[in-house]
Amino acid sequence: MNNNIFDDLFVLELANNHWGDLNRGLKIISDFAKIVRFNNIRAAIKLQFRDVDTFIHKDYRNRTDIRYIKKTLATKMSHEEYAAMVNSIKRNGCIPMASPFDEASVDLCVKLDLPIIKIASSDMNDWILIEKIASTKRPVIASTGGSSLKDMDDLVKFFERRNIPFAINHCVSLYPSEDNELELNQIDFLKNRYPGHIIGFSTHEYHNWEYSVMMAYAKGARTFERHIDIDKDGIPVSPYCSLPHNVDKWFKAFQKAKEMCGAQGTAKRIPPLREIKYLDETVRGIYSKYDLPKGYIISESDLFLAIPLLKGQISCKELMAGEVLLKPIKKDRPIFIDNIDSPYAYNEELKGYIYERGISPEPPVATKKPVRRTLKVNRKLSKRKRKTFKR
Repeated sequence: MNNNIFDDLFVLELANNHWGDLNRGLKIISDFAKIVRFNNIRAAIKLQFRDVDTFIHKDYRNRTDIRYIKKTLATKMSHEEYAAMVNSIKRNGCIPMASPFDEASVDLCVKLDLPIIKIASSDMNDWILIEKIASTKRPVIASTGGSSLKDMDDLVKFFERRNIPFAINHCVSLYPSEDNELELNQIDFLKNRYPGHIIGFSTHEYHNWEYSVMMAYAKGARTFERHIDIDKDGIPVSPYCSLPHNVDKWFKAFQKAKEMCGAQGTAKRIPPLREIKYLDETVRGIYSKYDLPKGYIISESDLFLAIPLLKGQISCKELMAGEVLLKPIKKDRPIFIDNIDSPYAYNEELKGYIYERGISPEPPVATKKPVRRTLKVNRKLSKRKRKTFKR
């Protein structure tokens, strides 16, 4: 499966924060797309689709005392309005996504050609909906929320058998979540249990927009999700929603975490040249204890190690007993790679590295004459000048 589509992907959950108003939805998209662009982030903006006429039973449509029913009715939008938001997301350089909550809404995802579909935590074992989503063959992200281990295992196997790219978000379905409820160690658990899949972090905490993303990235999370909203028209903002300046902090913390973590932890890192040069300053070079003739087979007892290491000089890293000297070496003098008959001497790449490292083997600069002596000369010159002036 090609899971690269999920790597370093930020999902900005617009959800129903448009409140059924297309202009408000477009404003949210525009404001957050600017933050995405300024931070050079790969981001999706996610909507929620419900076929309201069938999603709520007709006998309960007047039960506005039930919060979920009331909000679903209040945020209803037409297919044309959703299409306008999807087009705006694309024009603003983001990836359009949606969480469909019923089968008709999956059809809308296909109609609007959304490249990624999200399964909400509440639908982890809604197999009629999951089968419908899988029939689209589109990449899927699922949030684990309050699901059981069996639910998770079954869902992963289901998408693996169909060879559909599938990412799993660690998520605590508490709105908002306190810091001590985040359970970030679950990222380790999911990475170990589902090694072939991208693991993400969907979060609803509200005290800080930096700590958790840095920790999650360091633990191996590679897709991240938060709810987004704006605060410009008097509509109350839920505490678990992020405003544009919060998301800006979130992105910057991610980039700092990525910088600090460095390369992926699947292979040994390659140290930068600056680090190698710094360490070379502490490496000891090989020097001769005695006057040694040409053709001499050297042993460790003939040598001593000391700093500085000179360009072209062999170091403690390359020393091997039994090398033959190709030229005589005086006592206390460095032994260079070209002075010995060694396998290293025939490896041009290694020789190039040895001649690049260390300091230049330049002779010490002669010391200047004492200042006092120079002053005497200057005084004599001054007397001569005075005599010449009198004449």
